[in-house]
Amino acid sequence: MAYYSIFPVKDATLYSNPDRDTLNTGIDEILELVKEKGSNGVYYPSRILLQFDTSKIQLISSSKIQGLPFSASLQLFSTEHKNLASTQQIETFAVSQSWNEGTGRYSNLPSSSNGCSWLYRDNSTSKTEWSSINFAPETTGSIGAPNIEGGGGVWYTGSGYSSTQEFNNEDNLDLNLNVTSIINKHANSLIPNNGFLIKYSNDIEDDESSSKGTLNYFSVDTHTIFPPKLTFKWDDSIHNSQSLAKNKGELNVSLYRNKEEYNINEESIFRLNVRDKYPNRIFSTTSNYLNVGYFTTSSYYSIRDAHTEEEIIPFDNEFTKLSADDEGMYFKIYMKGLQPERYYRLLFKHINNDGIEIFDNNYHFKVVR
Repeated sequence: MAYYSIFPVKDATLYSNPDRDTLNTGIDEILELVKEKGSNGVYYPSRILLQFDTSKIQLISSSKIQGLPFSASLQLFSTEHKNLASTQQIETFAVSQSWNEGTGRYSNLPSSSNGCSWLYRDNSTSKTEWSSINFAPETTGSIGAPNIEGGGGVWYTGSGYSSTQEFNNEDNLDLNLNVTSIINKHANSLIPNNGFLIKYSNDIEDDESSSKGTLNYFSVDTHTIFPPKLTFKWDDSIHNSQSLAKNKGELNVSLYRNKEEYNINEESIFRLNVRDKYPNRIFSTTSNYLNVGYFTTSSYYSIRDAHTEEEIIPFDNEFTKLSADDEGMYFKIYMKGLQPERYYRLLFKHINNDGIEIFDNNYHFKVVR
């Protein structure tokens, strides 16, 4: 029943085009994968760097997940893609060397080179080059078209150090890369956390003769609700008392213990009141409405942005299960994984002998700083 998201501490796009191979884009609002045409007619690829706070990764692993099986996803949200090829294959790797974000922008005139670029991992003054020499386990870099001579990041190779996503131009073009194995290595200090490198697959980078279009994604510096995020998912749901679950019939569902406004640092438990819409008539000295009711174990929650209707946390059959105890149904939300100063809406899904029912009764709450 747990989703916990954190946001990057830094990100940047690296351009291999010789006209821009020392360009820093550390505070651009957009990250992009593009095959840019150089003055010599060759198409040069770009790559993306992102890094998340090591202490937060280790804290989530040790104090939240606490040894339970989990999944970790690197998510980037798309905007204004252009002239895309029919299929795209995107790869991400664990970066093996540190890098400086810088404060440059693509559009700066003169261009800025005070942070990482295709050629350098710090700036064009110190000129510390990306290098795969003397690293263990094996690292590599600069794979791409023959005209690319070094640079563009260095990353770990081998099993457990990468993830791939393939889609066509009619799909949802958001990136959702499974990086669980990499995060395990970061959390357990098996490799240093220098973040992730995102790139086109080698066959796309190697094609010097054509562009594959432009994949644009919001960066951590975006002024929207769509910055990149690293989302941890695990199942810590508890299913006591659900032998009394409502296996059929219409139900009334209400949310209680909802303060409607939560600080971004809160970890809040929400509770549901579940009861029959048309209870059987029986002689009793107490009200039927005081009886605790339960969904089946196939019940889930979802969160949407109340304004945009963006699905922030989907109904997830594995990781958004509702829990049950002697007080009824409940679930926990980690507010730190949500954008502050936004309103959110809760939905619930219940599966029983009558089928699937979605409860959407305008349950709202706001996250504040």
